[in-house]
Amino acid sequence: MPEFATVRVAAVQATPVILDAQACIDRAIGLLGEAAAAGARLAVFPEAFVSVYPSNVWARHATSFGGWDRFWERMWLESVDVGGPLVARLADACKRLGVFCVIGVNEREDARPGTLYNTMLTLGPGGVLHRHRKLMPTMQERIVHGVGAGDDLGVTELPGVGRVGGLICWENRMPLARWAVYQGGPQIWVAPTADDSDGWLASMRHIAIESGAFVVSVPQYIPRGAFPADFPVPLPDDVEVYGEGGAVIVEPTWGEVIAGPLRGREGMLVADCDLRAGLHAKRWFDAVGHYSRTDVLSIGQPPGPREGDLRRPTPTSPDGPGAGPNT
Repeated sequence: MPEFATVRVAAVQATPVILDAQACIDRAIGLLGEAAAAGARLAVFPEAFVSVYPSNVWARHATSFGGWDRFWERMWLESVDVGGPLVARLADACKRLGVFCVIGVNEREDARPGTLYNTMLTLGPGGVLHRHRKLMPTMQERIVHGVGAGDDLGVTELPGVGRVGGLICWENRMPLARWAVYQGGPQIWVAPTADDSDGWLASMRHIAIESGAFVVSVPQYIPRGAFPADFPVPLPDDVEVYGEGGAVIVEPTWGEVIAGPLRGREGMLVADCDLRAGLHAKRWFDAVGHYSRTDVLSIGQPPGPREGDLRRPTPTSPDGPGAGPNT
């Protein structure tokens, strides 16, 4: 049976140590300690926190066959294998601190070196509890990340926290991806992202209402100074900030922002989420329950024409081909 406790969550808007996976994990462990000290049971980090997000601002030319091998090699080496020691360290910290963590990583497979994935991990005292690979990388991301298989769309029951589910960045714009996760009844929706726009905030408020879940969204804050001197590809001269942030926590009844948005700096938002609010919201609107109307809005099979619909004549209709004088 789902829990309906009041859960303290933390949105951790932190800058990664770019192209240094070990240092990113060190930062994450330290920030998990701060979140735990603030009473949080769940801490959510940005997309691709370990150890760089391929931003359109500087990665748009990655389609070139030449000139990007050095970057690709560095990025691969500073990614993580889910079964490897860096992820194990993060899970050990969760166990020691008694917290749960959702974090975005660049995922590699040590057993088969090759494709990288944009991955969201859910970890806790029991280790890695869920892995979700981004279904559809966006624009220049498609040159860097492979596509997810889609067999990992679901929620995870976290003891003392509730049912947690979510999607990465612009996957949140995909109605059927959201639908797939909604079917698991998430109470807290997590959305690691690199989108710092006002439109993104509007999407998060909508998803809180649509899902009947608290939304914890964490973009990146990336100043120019975060890039190492030996970054393998050139950065544009006229850009000082590569991600303004905008972390936010939203409640599910009216989509009200209860913490944030946090922009222009690193920081941590903390909010208490009374999960009964989601239950109340679903009394009014349950997207996969009484409001779903799957009898009419069947997934993958659009409803057929109804009487009175405007439609083109068919060969078998009285007005179709073969009925006129010119045949």
